Amino acid sequence: MAEAFILKDLLKEKAEMFHVKLDETALERFDIYGKLLVEWNEKINLTAITDPEGVTIKHFLDSLTIFSYVDIPEGAKVIDVGTGAGFPGLAMLIARPDLDITLMDSTKKRLMVIENILENIGLSANVVHSRAEDAGQNKAFREQYDFSTARAVTNLRDLAEYCLPFVKVGGSFVPMKSAKAQEEIAEGKKAIHVLGGQIIKQDTFDLLDCGERTIINVKKISSTPAKYPRPSAKIAKNPIK
Repeated sequence: MAEAFILKDLLKEKAEMFHVKLDETALERFDIYGKLLVEWNEKINLTAITDPEGVTIKHFLDSLTIFSYVDIPEGAKVIDVGTGAGFPGLAMLIARPDLDITLMDSTKKRLMVIENILENIGLSANVVHSRAEDAGQNKAFREQYDFSTARAVTNLRDLAEYCLPFVKVGGSFVPMKSAKAQEEIAEGKKAIHVLGGQIIKQDTFDLLDCGERTIINVKKISSTPAKYPRPSAKIAKNPIK
């Protein structure tokens, strides 16, 4: 039996603290994911975190904490915007293969890596190569999802414009934030309101010894006005204030 790369026992134990149960199949899939992530990282810049404990906690466990604070029903449609190396969307799929996950990124090379990982772990997801602002204006994606999420992408105000258009009325946008989340919430409230959202919950916690995390639940209470999302240059130049 090949030696494990990730710290399986640690991931299983700490995931349970966040009310996520991982069976042997899921742990083995996470291990393959970790090995492939590090292998691909030598060819394509995916992450600065490549040590086994860092990958286990700062990538995998961090991605799974969403389940502790947001009730995501069986079969829910979830889009991970700017998925990068698959966080949190691919990690969510390993823990919950029942979910209908879309992994979206504007960089084709990253998606090639994700497709390779999916093939090796025997799971399927919708892998979409697009800029969020383009897909958000496309009927195939706009207001088609129960949840949108993003981790380590951009500030909450601008992120809301990229992510809320994907969410159905009644669904939620769930950004995963680290430090300074309260500042971002204060700056982003107006944009969230304009885009049809309302913050209904925010949970701040410590990810073991890796610092503070905040998960925000933004409920979609009305349709996003047709002009949003705007092109990224306009979002940067004239943010919603």
